[in-house]
Amino acid sequence: MASGLKIKVNEREWSVSASPDTPLLYVLSNELMLQGPRFGCGLAQCGSCSVLVNGVETRSCVTPVSAVVGKSVTTLEGLPAWYAVQKKLAETPALHPMQQAVIDEQALQCGYCYNGMIVKASEFLSKTPRPTEAQIRTAMNGHLCRCGTYPRIIQAVQRAARAMSEVKA
Repeated sequence: MASGLKIKVNEREWSVSASPDTPLLYVLSNELMLQGPRFGCGLAQCGSCSVLVNGVETRSCVTPVSAVVGKSVTTLEGLPAWYAVQKKLAETPALHPMQQAVIDEQALQCGYCYNGMIVKASEFLSKTPRPTEAQIRTAMNGHLCRCGTYPRIIQAVQRAARAMSEVKA
């Protein structure tokens, strides 16, 4: 049964056919064909499905699509544009600084956690531009990495923080 719900994802308006109680993750993956948010645990415990809803990290596996009507959803794919708006940049970069830092630090291996780690770190850095290592650890708590690359992830967050502090609008 088509629901006709309208949601805003990555600054684009979408009309979705899923029922209102369908998890947002399934709408993003199956209807909108976005591959950033991942199914991990299905219980909002690992962070793989994380997206930003009005700039706040949200676990899409347990969030019904109806809960985001009238709100702005940003996925991994939309982070560069979200960042450009935040920093009032004239052009949208190819990657959010956190995405680039993860590449530069070779912080990820299997791919299980990358979506959630990058989404959460991006949200965190938007509110805490010069974090301490302890603040990073606290912010990233609740995001699971099967490969155990936590030290590299912390280094990537630190690198992204430095890069973001150098950007001028």
